[in-house]
Amino acid sequence: MKNSEQSNKVALTRVPKLRFPEFRDSASWDKKELNKLLTIGSGKDYKHLSMGNIPVYGSGGYMLSVNDYLYDGESVCIGRKGTIDKPIFLTGKFWTVDTLFYTHSFIKCSPKFIFYQFQKINWKNYNEAGGIPSLSKTTIGKIEIRVPSFGEQQKIADCLSSLDNIISLQTQKIDALQQYKKGLMQKLFPAEGETVPELRFSEFLNDPEWKLYNFCNLIEQVIDFRGRTPLKLGMEWGNGNIISLSANNVKNGYIDYNAECNLGSEDLYHKWMGKVNLEKGDIVFTMEAPLGNALLIPDERKYILSQRVVAFKTRKKINNKFFIQLIWGQHFQNTIRILSTGSTAKGINQKSLNKIYVRVPSLDEQVKISKCFSSLDDLITAETQKLATLKTHKIGLMQQLFPAVDEVNA
Repeated sequence: MKNSEQSNKVALTRVPKLRFPEFRDSASWDKKELNKLLTIGSGKDYKHLSMGNIPVYGSGGYMLSVNDYLYDGESVCIGRKGTIDKPIFLTGKFWTVDTLFYTHSFIKCSPKFIFYQFQKINWKNYNEAGGIPSLSKTTIGKIEIRVPSFGEQQKIADCLSSLDNIISLQTQKIDALQQYKKGLMQKLFPAEGETVPELRFSEFLNDPEWKLYNFCNLIEQVIDFRGRTPLKLGMEWGNGNIISLSANNVKNGYIDYNAECNLGSEDLYHKWMGKVNLEKGDIVFTMEAPLGNALLIPDERKYILSQRVVAFKTRKKINNKFFIQLIWGQHFQNTIRILSTGSTAKGINQKSLNKIYVRVPSLDEQVKISKCFSSLDDLITAETQKLATLKTHKIGLMQQLFPAVDEVNA
């Protein structure tokens, strides 16, 4: 009985949790080394910048004729040096440089299926260098994967390709909305050297020009606790559910809960924040790494203001929803980058913020502009959430359409 149970367990490890109806009674997936399924080729340097209509992936060096190309057909590319965890699928004539490997001469396997298998592999586990990530043909060739019949491979590849197409269209939709917003901001905010915007709402056409203000003079209070850590306060993260806001999780317009999001206790909150409270509508701004992200505090919950961020409480003549649009605007972002310091991680200090001047209209016009952008931001947020849902769905689907990693190794 023991042997029988063990055999059943082994058999189950050779198939995914989810199979298409026509393959449910098919044979189990075979375990094969990649070098038994395909050939791995090395990219080469090039120095001819005019490659005609042949796409070139990467960058590099010496002369090739315009008619030379590395491969013609379907292929999966993986980074040999540097980025080793982002496979790409290519078709037709293409040229890859020497930082990439490409696959060819597939043996009873679908290139698109291999592409999705490559997405499941944790390439960093095969890193052969202590510094810059690096792979070799030998290492890649010895990686074992589970492979079903060619027909089932194609079915899986077609299913995931269809989902990728939906994800791509959704991404393009978001990009189009963001570009539309960018263009609208250029019209609803004064251009460099101008005192009024190109486009104004009808009720403000005869209003005065926008007034010039020092950026910091529009802020009632800057809250800055960047030097504080739980360790310095004799405490530690955890033991509570109060969210800490840092440059890791402060994005433009939202808190990224998938990024590092430390939680603190009531005791830590009171010791850290003291008598200062972040209120709904206050602006949190990243001062470095990355520089220039901003969001509005979304609710009345308590938040701990953590590393590389500050908070702004604005004066009464400023509408915060307008003010954050100004911060996101191209003029302000360009200015802070000019004033920033640092070779790798760009940052800005409060002294430099005091050098920035911005133009601001009446409070009524601020409110009108902010309502226009808020509606557009809500639409972008909704579409972005749809994209996130699609990506999550793909991850879950791939987990079921392929044998799990621990099952493969069983």
